[in-house]
Amino acid sequence: MKDLFFFDSMLTPKIITFVYWLMLIAAVVSGVTTMFNSYGGGFIAGLGILIAGVIGARIWCELLIVLFKIHENLKKIADRNETSEL
Repeated sequence: MKDLFFFDSMLTPKIITFVYWLMLIAAVVSGVTTMFNSYGGGFIAGLGILIAGVIGARIWCELLIVLFKIHENLKKIADRNETSEL
């Protein structure tokens, strides 16, 4: 609990997985809805939304995770340098 209140650990990486699943569900629902609606652009447009949505959600979440991994590794390096200077 102390880590959470004093920002010693990151909460956002845990939330990114949940957001990824929400984005995936939204992409699938949007794509399938567009495929079978006459005013939505047709089957091909729905398929494009489905594929681009799934790939886009994955790429966006992976980029966010990479940022947090970089932060973790920099923190490890800083901690290692701090202890070696003592």
